[in-house]
Amino acid sequence: MTLDLEFVRKQFPAFSEPSLQGWAFFENAGGSYPCKQVIKRLTDFYMKNKVQVNYPYPASIMAGRLMDASYKRMADYLNVDPTEVHFGPSTTQNIYVLANAMRPMWENGDEIIVSCQDHEANAGAWRRLADRGMIIKEWHVDRDTGLLSLEELDSLISKRTKMVAFPHCSNVIGHINPVKAISQRAHDYGALSVVDGVGYAPHGFPDLKELGADIYLFSLYKTFGPHLGLMYVDKELIGKMENQSHFFKEGITRSMLTPAGPDHAQIAAASGILDYFDLVYEHHFKEQAGPAERNRAVNSLFQNHETKLLGPLLDFLKSRDDVQIVGPDTSKERAPIVSIIPRKKNIKKVYATLTEHKLMLGMGNFYAVRPLDDMKIPRQPGVIRISFLHYTSMEDIDQLIEGLKVAL
Repeated sequence: MTLDLEFVRKQFPAFSEPSLQGWAFFENAGGSYPCKQVIKRLTDFYMKNKVQVNYPYPASIMAGRLMDASYKRMADYLNVDPTEVHFGPSTTQNIYVLANAMRPMWENGDEIIVSCQDHEANAGAWRRLADRGMIIKEWHVDRDTGLLSLEELDSLISKRTKMVAFPHCSNVIGHINPVKAISQRAHDYGALSVVDGVGYAPHGFPDLKELGADIYLFSLYKTFGPHLGLMYVDKELIGKMENQSHFFKEGITRSMLTPAGPDHAQIAAASGILDYFDLVYEHHFKEQAGPAERNRAVNSLFQNHETKLLGPLLDFLKSRDDVQIVGPDTSKERAPIVSIIPRKKNIKKVYATLTEHKLMLGMGNFYAVRPLDDMKIPRQPGVIRISFLHYTSMEDIDQLIEGLKVAL
Protein backbone atom coordinates (compact mmCIF):
# COMPACT_ATOMS: atom_id res chain seq x y z
CA MET A 1 0.00 0.00 0.00
CA THR A 2 1.36 3.41 -1.04
CA LEU A 3 0.54 6.56 0.90
CA ASP A 4 -1.77 8.90 -1.02
CA LEU A 5 0.27 12.03 -0.44
CA GLU A 6 -2.13 14.35 -2.23
CA PHE A 7 -4.93 13.21 0.06
CA VAL A 8 -2.72 13.57 3.14
CA ARG A 9 -1.56 17.09 2.33
CA LYS A 10 -5.16 18.21 1.88
CA GLN A 11 -5.64 17.52 5.59
CA PHE A 12 -3.04 20.18 6.53
CA PRO A 13 -4.01 23.83 5.91
CA ALA A 14 -0.34 24.84 5.84
CA PHE A 15 0.04 23.30 2.38
CA SER A 16 -2.57 25.66 0.92
CA GLU A 17 -1.45 28.73 2.89
CA PRO A 18 -0.21 31.39 0.39
CA SER A 19 2.54 32.69 2.68
CA LEU A 20 4.10 29.21 2.85
CA GLN A 21 4.01 28.46 -0.87
CA GLY A 22 7.42 27.54 -2.26
CA TRP A 23 8.85 26.75 1.17
CA ALA A 24 9.86 23.19 2.09
CA PHE A 25 9.46 22.40 5.77
CA PHE A 26 12.31 20.42 7.37
CA GLU A 27 12.08 21.43 11.05
CA ASN A 28 9.31 19.01 11.95
CA ALA A 29 11.21 17.63 14.94
CA GLY A 30 10.66 21.03 16.53
CA GLY A 31 6.93 20.95 15.85
CA SER A 32 4.72 19.58 13.09
CA TYR A 33 2.03 21.29 11.10
CA PRO A 34 -1.39 20.75 12.74
CA CYS A 35 -4.04 18.81 10.84
CA LYS A 36 -7.32 20.54 10.07
CA GLN A 37 -9.23 18.12 12.30
CA VAL A 38 -7.39 19.45 15.36
CA ILE A 39 -7.82 23.06 14.28
CA LYS A 40 -11.56 22.55 13.84
CA ARG A 41 -11.99 20.88 17.22
CA LEU A 42 -10.00 23.61 18.95
CA THR A 43 -11.95 26.38 17.23
CA ASP A 44 -15.28 24.69 17.91
CA PHE A 45 -14.47 24.27 21.59
CA TYR A 46 -13.58 27.95 21.99
CA MET A 47 -16.76 28.95 20.17
CA LYS A 48 -19.21 26.52 21.79
CA ASN A 49 -17.84 24.90 24.93
CA LYS A 50 -15.38 27.28 26.60
CA VAL A 51 -16.98 26.89 30.02
CA GLN A 52 -16.18 24.96 33.17
CA VAL A 53 -16.83 21.31 32.45
CA ASN A 54 -19.33 18.80 33.83
CA TYR A 55 -21.99 21.15 35.11
CA PRO A 56 -25.59 20.14 34.27
CA TYR A 57 -26.08 22.43 31.27
CA PRO A 58 -25.49 21.47 27.64
CA ALA A 59 -22.32 23.41 26.83
CA SER A 60 -20.62 22.16 30.00
CA ILE A 61 -21.76 18.56 29.60
CA MET A 62 -20.45 18.50 26.04
CA ALA A 63 -17.13 20.04 27.11
CA GLY A 64 -16.59 17.21 29.58
CA ARG A 65 -17.54 14.58 27.01
CA LEU A 66 -15.12 16.03 24.45
CA MET A 67 -12.28 15.88 26.96
CA ASP A 68 -13.20 12.35 28.05
CA ALA A 69 -13.20 11.27 24.41
CA SER A 70 -9.58 12.38 23.99
CA TYR A 71 -8.43 10.29 26.95
CA LYS A 72 -10.36 7.27 25.71
CA ARG A 73 -9.43 7.50 22.05
CA MET A 74 -5.77 8.21 22.73
CA ALA A 75 -5.63 5.23 25.09
CA ASP A 76 -7.23 2.99 22.47
CA TYR A 77 -4.69 3.99 19.83
CA LEU A 78 -1.77 3.52 22.22
CA ASN A 79 -3.22 0.19 23.47
CA VAL A 80 -3.43 1.24 27.12
CA ASP A 81 -6.12 2.03 29.68
CA PRO A 82 -7.64 5.56 29.72
CA THR A 83 -6.58 5.97 33.37
CA GLU A 84 -2.97 5.62 32.19
CA VAL A 85 -3.13 8.64 29.86
CA HIS A 86 -2.21 12.08 31.24
CA PHE A 87 -2.10 15.44 29.49
CA GLY A 88 0.16 18.28 30.61
CA PRO A 89 1.57 21.51 29.18
CA SER A 90 4.72 19.94 27.69
CA THR A 91 6.93 16.89 27.99
CA THR A 92 9.57 18.87 29.88
CA GLN A 93 7.06 20.05 32.47
CA ASN A 94 5.50 16.61 32.68
CA ILE A 95 8.87 15.11 33.58
CA TYR A 96 9.50 17.73 36.25
CA VAL A 97 6.17 16.78 37.81
CA LEU A 98 7.07 13.08 37.55
CA ALA A 99 10.43 13.63 39.25
CA ASN A 100 8.71 15.22 42.24
CA ALA A 101 6.00 12.56 42.31
CA MET A 102 8.46 9.66 42.18
CA ARG A 103 11.22 10.82 44.54
CA PRO A 104 9.32 9.73 47.70
CA MET A 105 9.24 6.17 46.29
CA TRP A 106 13.00 5.85 46.72
CA GLU A 107 15.56 5.92 49.50
CA ASN A 108 18.73 7.98 49.78
CA GLY A 109 21.50 6.22 47.92
CA ASP A 110 19.21 4.59 45.37
CA GLU A 111 20.40 4.92 41.79
CA ILE A 112 19.00 6.34 38.57
CA ILE A 113 20.58 5.72 35.17
CA VAL A 114 20.09 8.62 32.76
CA SER A 115 21.25 8.40 29.17
CA CYS A 116 23.37 11.11 27.57
CA GLN A 117 21.49 10.72 24.29
CA ASP A 118 18.46 12.56 25.61
CA HIS A 119 16.95 15.92 24.98
CA GLU A 120 17.33 17.74 28.29
CA ALA A 121 13.64 17.14 29.03
CA ASN A 122 14.32 13.54 30.04
CA ALA A 123 17.63 14.39 31.66
CA GLY A 124 17.67 17.57 33.70
CA ALA A 125 14.84 16.86 36.12
CA TRP A 126 16.19 13.41 36.97
CA ARG A 127 19.74 14.71 37.46
CA ARG A 128 18.48 17.31 39.93
CA LEU A 129 17.46 14.46 42.20
CA ALA A 130 21.16 14.14 43.04
CA ASP A 131 20.55 17.12 45.34
CA ARG A 132 17.84 15.08 47.08
CA GLY A 133 19.83 11.96 47.92
CA MET A 134 19.74 9.96 44.69
CA ILE A 135 22.83 8.67 42.90
CA ILE A 136 22.83 9.53 39.20
CA LYS A 137 24.70 7.29 36.77
CA GLU A 138 25.32 8.57 33.25
CA TRP A 139 24.88 6.27 30.25
CA HIS A 140 27.16 7.91 27.69
CA VAL A 141 26.91 7.66 23.91
CA ASP A 142 29.69 6.47 21.63
CA ARG A 143 31.78 9.46 20.58
CA ASP A 144 31.81 8.52 16.89
CA THR A 145 28.35 7.05 16.31
CA GLY A 146 26.26 8.74 18.99
CA LEU A 147 24.70 5.38 19.86
CA LEU A 148 23.97 3.86 23.25
CA SER A 149 25.58 0.52 24.11
CA LEU A 150 23.54 -2.17 25.87
CA GLU A 151 26.82 -3.60 27.17
CA GLU A 152 27.57 -0.30 28.89
CA LEU A 153 24.08 -0.31 30.39
CA ASP A 154 24.82 -3.76 31.81
CA SER A 155 27.92 -2.35 33.51
CA LEU A 156 25.91 0.48 35.10
CA ILE A 157 22.79 -1.28 36.31
CA SER A 158 22.66 -2.81 39.80
CA LYS A 159 20.27 -3.91 42.50
CA ARG A 160 20.16 -0.28 43.70
CA THR A 161 18.96 0.93 40.29
CA LYS A 162 15.41 2.26 40.48
CA MET A 163 14.98 3.78 37.03
CA VAL A 164 16.54 3.90 33.56
CA ALA A 165 15.70 7.02 31.51
CA PHE A 166 16.45 7.12 27.78
CA PRO A 167 14.95 8.25 24.45
CA HIS A 168 13.08 6.10 21.99
CA CYS A 169 14.82 8.18 19.32
CA SER A 170 17.29 11.03 19.80
CA ASN A 171 16.22 14.39 18.38
CA VAL A 172 19.67 14.99 16.84
CA ILE A 173 21.08 11.51 16.19
CA GLY A 174 17.92 9.88 14.84
CA HIS A 175 18.75 6.30 15.81
CA ILE A 176 15.80 4.26 17.10
CA ASN A 177 16.69 2.54 20.36
CA PRO A 178 15.48 -0.99 21.26
CA VAL A 179 13.00 0.13 23.91
CA LYS A 180 11.65 -3.34 24.62
CA ALA A 181 15.10 -4.83 25.25
CA ILE A 182 16.23 -1.91 27.42
CA SER A 183 13.00 -1.99 29.41
CA GLN A 184 13.41 -5.71 30.00
CA ARG A 185 16.95 -5.14 31.31
CA ALA A 186 15.60 -2.56 33.74
CA HIS A 187 12.79 -4.84 34.86
CA ASP A 188 15.24 -7.71 35.45
CA TYR A 189 16.73 -5.55 38.21
CA GLY A 190 13.40 -4.33 39.52
CA ALA A 191 13.91 -0.89 37.95
CA LEU A 192 11.52 1.28 35.96
CA SER A 193 11.85 2.22 32.31
CA VAL A 194 11.11 5.87 31.46
CA VAL A 195 11.14 6.64 27.75
CA ASP A 196 11.18 10.01 26.01
CA GLY A 197 9.20 9.34 22.83
CA VAL A 198 9.18 12.93 21.56
CA GLY A 199 11.50 12.16 18.64
CA TYR A 200 9.83 8.89 17.70
CA ALA A 201 6.06 9.41 18.11
CA PRO A 202 5.66 11.80 15.12
CA HIS A 203 6.66 8.87 12.89
CA GLY A 204 4.10 6.50 14.39
CA PHE A 205 2.30 6.15 17.71
CA PRO A 206 3.77 3.13 19.51
CA ASP A 207 1.91 0.15 20.93
CA LEU A 208 2.84 0.89 24.52
CA LYS A 209 1.92 -2.49 25.93
CA GLU A 210 4.16 -4.12 23.35
CA LEU A 211 7.07 -1.77 24.16
CA GLY A 212 6.98 -2.59 27.86
CA ALA A 213 8.00 0.84 29.17
CA ASP A 214 6.57 1.91 32.53
CA ILE A 215 6.40 5.57 31.52
CA TYR A 216 6.34 6.93 27.97
CA LEU A 217 6.13 10.60 27.03
CA PHE A 218 5.70 12.60 23.83
CA SER A 219 4.53 15.99 22.59
CA LEU A 220 1.24 16.39 20.74
CA TYR A 221 2.38 19.57 19.00
CA LYS A 222 4.94 17.39 17.20
CA THR A 223 2.27 14.85 16.26
CA PHE A 224 -0.07 17.18 14.32
CA GLY A 225 -1.96 18.37 17.42
CA PRO A 226 -2.19 21.13 20.05
CA HIS A 227 0.63 22.30 22.29
CA LEU A 228 0.37 19.59 24.95
CA GLY A 229 2.55 16.83 26.32
CA LEU A 230 1.11 13.34 26.76
CA MET A 231 2.43 10.85 29.25
CA TYR A 232 1.54 7.23 29.72
CA VAL A 233 2.06 5.99 33.28
CA ASP A 234 1.40 2.35 34.15
CA LYS A 235 -1.69 2.23 36.37
CA GLU A 236 0.09 0.03 38.92
CA LEU A 237 2.79 2.68 39.26
CA ILE A 238 0.79 5.85 39.72
CA GLY A 239 -0.65 4.63 43.00
CA LYS A 240 2.88 4.56 44.43
CA MET A 241 3.56 8.18 43.50
CA GLU A 242 3.07 11.25 45.63
CA ASN A 243 0.03 13.32 44.62
CA GLN A 244 1.13 16.55 42.87
CA SER A 245 -2.30 18.14 42.76
CA HIS A 246 -4.56 19.56 45.48
CA PHE A 247 -4.79 17.35 48.56
CA PHE A 248 -8.42 16.48 47.83
CA LYS A 249 -7.37 15.11 44.43
CA GLU A 250 -5.49 12.22 46.06
CA GLY A 251 -6.47 8.99 44.33
CA ILE A 252 -7.95 10.68 41.25
CA THR A 253 -5.39 9.50 38.73
CA ARG A 254 -6.29 12.00 36.03
CA SER A 255 -5.49 14.84 38.44
CA MET A 256 -2.56 13.55 40.50
CA LEU A 257 0.11 14.49 37.92
CA THR A 258 -1.52 17.79 36.94
CA PRO A 259 -0.63 20.43 39.55
CA ALA A 260 -2.68 23.10 37.76
CA GLY A 261 -6.00 22.72 36.02
CA PRO A 262 -5.90 20.99 32.64
CA ASP A 263 -6.23 22.94 29.39
CA HIS A 264 -9.77 21.91 28.55
CA ALA A 265 -9.81 23.14 24.95
CA GLN A 266 -6.49 21.62 23.93
CA ILE A 267 -7.28 18.28 25.53
CA ALA A 268 -10.59 18.19 23.66
CA ALA A 269 -8.80 19.13 20.43
CA ALA A 270 -6.27 16.30 20.84
CA SER A 271 -8.95 13.92 19.61
CA GLY A 272 -8.56 15.57 16.21
CA ILE A 273 -5.25 13.75 15.74
CA LEU A 274 -7.17 10.50 15.88
CA ASP A 275 -9.85 11.85 13.53
CA TYR A 276 -7.01 12.37 11.08
CA PHE A 277 -5.52 8.91 11.64
CA ASP A 278 -8.97 7.33 11.21
CA LEU A 279 -9.51 9.24 7.98
CA VAL A 280 -6.14 8.12 6.59
CA TYR A 281 -6.96 4.52 7.50
CA GLU A 282 -10.40 4.62 5.89
CA HIS A 283 -8.99 6.19 2.72
CA HIS A 284 -6.34 3.48 2.28
CA PHE A 285 -7.89 0.32 3.74
CA LYS A 286 -11.24 -1.44 3.36
CA GLU A 287 -11.00 -3.76 6.36
CA GLN A 288 -12.79 -2.91 9.58
CA ALA A 289 -10.32 -2.64 12.47
CA GLY A 290 -10.06 -1.41 16.03
CA PRO A 291 -7.98 1.64 17.00
CA ALA A 292 -4.79 -0.27 17.85
CA GLU A 293 -4.93 -2.17 14.56
CA ARG A 294 -5.61 1.06 12.67
CA ASN A 295 -2.64 2.60 14.36
CA ARG A 296 -0.33 -0.17 13.20
CA ALA A 297 -1.59 0.09 9.62
CA VAL A 298 -1.25 3.87 9.50
CA ASN A 299 2.22 3.64 11.06
CA SER A 300 3.30 1.32 8.27
CA LEU A 301 2.03 3.74 5.63
CA PHE A 302 3.80 6.67 7.23
CA GLN A 303 7.09 4.93 7.87
CA ASN A 304 7.33 3.33 4.43
CA HIS A 305 6.85 6.72 2.82
CA GLU A 306 9.42 8.38 5.09
CA THR A 307 11.97 5.65 4.41
CA LYS A 308 11.57 6.12 0.64
CA LEU A 309 12.45 9.79 1.09
CA LEU A 310 15.24 9.22 3.58
CA GLY A 311 17.25 6.92 1.30
CA PRO A 312 17.97 9.45 -1.47
CA LEU A 313 18.84 12.15 1.07
CA LEU A 314 21.34 9.95 2.90
CA ASP A 315 22.81 8.74 -0.41
CA PHE A 316 23.39 12.33 -1.46
CA LEU A 317 24.98 13.31 1.85
CA LYS A 318 27.23 10.24 1.83
CA SER A 319 28.42 11.12 -1.68
CA ARG A 320 29.87 14.41 -0.42
CA ASP A 321 33.20 14.95 1.29
CA ASP A 322 32.19 18.38 2.55
CA VAL A 323 29.55 17.35 5.10
CA GLN A 324 29.42 15.15 8.18
CA ILE A 325 26.32 13.16 9.10
CA VAL A 326 25.86 13.04 12.87
CA GLY A 327 24.95 9.48 13.84
CA PRO A 328 24.10 6.55 11.55
CA ASP A 329 24.26 7.10 7.80
CA THR A 330 21.79 4.36 6.83
CA SER A 331 18.00 4.29 6.98
CA LYS A 332 17.97 1.10 9.07
CA GLU A 333 16.60 1.67 12.60
CA ARG A 334 16.60 5.38 11.91
CA ALA A 335 13.97 8.11 11.93
CA PRO A 336 14.12 10.91 9.33
CA ILE A 337 15.98 13.22 11.71
CA VAL A 338 19.34 13.95 10.08
CA SER A 339 21.84 16.33 11.66
CA ILE A 340 24.75 17.55 9.58
CA ILE A 341 27.91 19.61 10.04
CA PRO A 342 29.59 21.28 7.04
CA ARG A 343 33.30 20.38 6.78
CA LYS A 344 34.52 23.12 4.46
CA LYS A 345 32.22 26.10 4.93
CA ASN A 346 31.01 28.07 7.93
CA ILE A 347 27.87 26.45 9.29
CA LYS A 348 26.05 29.76 9.71
CA LYS A 349 26.72 30.70 6.09
CA VAL A 350 25.54 27.29 4.92
CA TYR A 351 22.38 27.67 6.97
CA ALA A 352 21.73 31.16 5.60
CA THR A 353 22.09 29.90 2.03
CA LEU A 354 19.65 27.06 2.69
CA THR A 355 17.13 29.56 4.03
CA GLU A 356 17.56 31.65 0.88
CA HIS A 357 16.52 28.55 -1.05
CA LYS A 358 13.24 28.53 0.89
CA LEU A 359 14.19 25.63 3.11
CA MET A 360 12.83 25.73 6.66
CA LEU A 361 15.47 24.03 8.80
CA GLY A 362 16.80 24.24 12.34
CA MET A 363 20.29 25.06 13.57
CA GLY A 364 21.61 24.77 17.13
CA ASN A 365 21.79 22.14 19.86
CA PHE A 366 18.03 21.56 20.17
CA TYR A 367 18.48 21.08 23.95
CA ALA A 368 20.40 17.89 23.17
CA VAL A 369 23.56 19.30 24.70
CA ARG A 370 24.63 16.04 26.38
CA PRO A 371 24.92 13.91 23.22
CA LEU A 372 26.71 16.77 21.48
CA ASP A 373 29.10 17.06 24.45
CA ASP A 374 29.78 13.32 24.35
CA MET A 375 30.52 13.54 20.62
CA LYS A 376 32.75 16.62 21.10
CA ILE A 377 30.47 18.77 18.93
CA PRO A 378 30.32 22.41 20.10
CA ARG A 379 26.91 23.31 21.52
CA GLN A 380 27.07 26.55 19.56
CA PRO A 381 26.57 26.80 16.69
CA GLY A 382 25.69 23.11 17.00
CA VAL A 383 24.33 21.27 13.95
CA ILE A 384 21.95 21.83 11.07
CA ARG A 385 18.98 19.53 11.56
CA ILE A 386 16.89 18.12 8.73
CA SER A 387 13.67 16.49 9.94
CA PHE A 388 10.61 15.50 7.97
CA LEU A 389 7.36 13.56 8.28
CA HIS A 390 4.97 11.51 6.18
CA TYR A 391 3.45 14.63 4.60
CA THR A 392 6.82 15.55 3.08
CA SER A 393 7.08 15.04 -0.69
CA MET A 394 9.89 13.88 -2.97
CA GLU A 395 9.74 17.36 -4.49
CA ASP A 396 10.61 18.75 -1.06
CA ILE A 397 13.58 16.38 -0.88
CA ASP A 398 14.71 17.46 -4.36
CA GLN A 399 14.47 21.11 -3.31
CA LEU A 400 16.54 20.32 -0.22
CA ILE A 401 19.23 18.49 -2.18
CA GLU A 402 19.50 21.32 -4.72
CA GLY A 403 19.84 23.81 -1.87
CA LEU A 404 22.52 21.69 -0.22
CA LYS A 405 24.49 21.51 -3.47
CA VAL A 406 24.72 25.29 -3.53
CA ALA A 407 25.14 25.83 0.23
CA LEU A 408 27.87 23.26 0.86
